[in-house]
Amino acid sequence: MQSASKEESPLLDAGSRRLLLQFSDMLLIERGLSKHTVSAYESDIKLFALHLQTAGGSLKTAGRADIMAFLGSRVSSGGSARSAARMLSALRRFYRYLLREHVISVDPTLLIDSPSIGRPLPSTLSESEVRKLLNAPVVSTDIGLRDRAMLEVLYGCGLRVSELVSLNVDQVNLQQGVVRVWGKGNKERLVPMGEASIDWIRRYNRNARENLLKRVSSTLFLSLRGREMTRQSFWHRIKVYGIAAGISAHLSPHTLRHAFATHLVNHDADLRVVQLLLGHSDLSTTQIYTHVARERLKYLHARHHPRG
Repeated sequence: MQSASKEESPLLDAGSRRLLLQFSDMLLIERGLSKHTVSAYESDIKLFALHLQTAGGSLKTAGRADIMAFLGSRVSSGGSARSAARMLSALRRFYRYLLREHVISVDPTLLIDSPSIGRPLPSTLSESEVRKLLNAPVVSTDIGLRDRAMLEVLYGCGLRVSELVSLNVDQVNLQQGVVRVWGKGNKERLVPMGEASIDWIRRYNRNARENLLKRVSSTLFLSLRGREMTRQSFWHRIKVYGIAAGISAHLSPHTLRHAFATHLVNHDADLRVVQLLLGHSDLSTTQIYTHVARERLKYLHARHHPRG
């Protein structure tokens, strides 16, 4: 099994390269993390390893003071507390792995507190903005019909963009109105589809998919080349439709996932149901949407109430 990164940095010493490769393979095989996530871990740990090498140290011999000095240098050079917290999280996971494998006897991250950071509210859209975005594709074209179906499923089911673009035909049951999704950590969940999502998938299947099909493929939403779309490609499509719809807010595929959850909470959906639909392993991750709903109510009150 190869590491998620394409090429190891030549500046890294052989021992560090070997440990990092073993750690990355563990994340891919045991934890089932995506290559993108593993690559992010690798990048942070490489930076720490190179920092240590300048002082004659190594990943195996690093102590608490080395980690504190590294994080301090990142912040003093302009890095954010959030970035430092992310790096510390990567180092915690790495050193727990080394401790488990008996490479080290003491975890140097054990007595280090995470930097205090505020949790930002996710960017979302109002229900009227979502309607404008959904209506933006020109559905008289194959690509427009495909994109409308994708946007409907993305918002109607709250999928991650990686889950959406990788959907296979057999994951979608239009008769029962459910889509079977494999999320983070390869965890399976069943998500109900609304009538709008079902209707637009049927229209796409009936009028556009066969025209986009260049070879035998089980992928539901096909690119012009008849292949699975990339996340980046669909992100670009959403930005184009956002401009066409006159939406000034920051847009990404995740914005519609946030809108899905926020609108459910706004309409009094149980938070644990929203957790299951989103595929969150921890309820605390889902609770951010109660804060989004609260901030929205405060905004509406300030804007419309005479004493706001």
